[in-house]
Amino acid sequence: GEPLASERLTPSFAAVEAARRQAGDVPLSYFEFTTLACVHALLACQPDVLIMEVGMGGRLDAVNVWDADCAIITSIDLDHMEYLGPDREAIGYEKAGILRTGRPAIVSDPLPPRSVVARATEIDADLWLVGRDFRHSGDRQQWHWQGRTRRYAGLAYPALRGANQLLNASGVLAALEALHPRLPVPAQAVRQGLASVQWPGRFQVVPGEPLLVLDVAHNPHAVAALAHNLDDQGYYPQTLAVFGAMADKDVAPMLARMDALVDGWFFCDLPTPRAARAETLRAQWLGLTQRGDGLAEAHADPAAALQAALARADPAGRIVVFGSFYTVGGVLQHGLPRLGAKHLQA
Repeated sequence: GEPLASERLTPSFAAVEAARRQAGDVPLSYFEFTTLACVHALLACQPDVLIMEVGMGGRLDAVNVWDADCAIITSIDLDHMEYLGPDREAIGYEKAGILRTGRPAIVSDPLPPRSVVARATEIDADLWLVGRDFRHSGDRQQWHWQGRTRRYAGLAYPALRGANQLLNASGVLAALEALHPRLPVPAQAVRQGLASVQWPGRFQVVPGEPLLVLDVAHNPHAVAALAHNLDDQGYYPQTLAVFGAMADKDVAPMLARMDALVDGWFFCDLPTPRAARAETLRAQWLGLTQRGDGLAEAHADPAAALQAALARADPAGRIVVFGSFYTVGGVLQHGLPRLGAKHLQA
């Protein structure tokens, strides 16, 4: 439950650099270098389990140098198309690159691309499909899960907010069943995990006046889920958005999906050459908005954009920060903000 301390990570950077030089100055990308260093540091802690999140795609991602005991593929949508391909079938093939012969392959996308199923069949992976090998149901108070041989009844909903979290949790329980002979996790630990799970920046709601919502949604699929979750929050008299995004993202549908929800936009530059300029994002929004009463400003960084939004905020409203890890990270750079609107600062 603790982030890895810098002093434990620094020797691993040195170890990777030494190995890289010893092997003849092998070139490593940023992600290859940091992935190797992180795994080196984590293995030194002798964990019972090492969970690795794939950064992009799967087949060519840095984490795919390890043969995982179990692979999980969650939702598949259009993102990183310049690298992964133009449609879900092509992207599914890239993601299926993390599957291994004879090992569990958990797929919790309700409509998986044919390429994923075909690849699992081709290499004889142990394919688990939602709706076939595992399923869930529930009511307002609790939910239930059933796998091939195990079941859980009366589960509390995951502590993470958002409609998609139940499907994610269902895939996790399938992985635990598939690994049970080697990694027996008792039911009480499952219940405790669902109740205490935290994931900063994933529809993270920070109480205050106004309310602050942090979400790293950075593609149309994730922004659609964000909009759905914001609708489920109930009525707020005002919603302001702090938004920054990479220039290679499909920004237009993200802005369009949030257009009706957002009363004011505070676009921001981000500290990377990949990022779209705030003024460019503002121009894109102006070209597609259906609102005549909308507000749009451009700012130098996420923190400045948040302060500008706060200055215009209704204490009973909410501010949503989204569009990139850099956007949310820029707001969290100096700790978790607790917002107090102007009437609280007098």
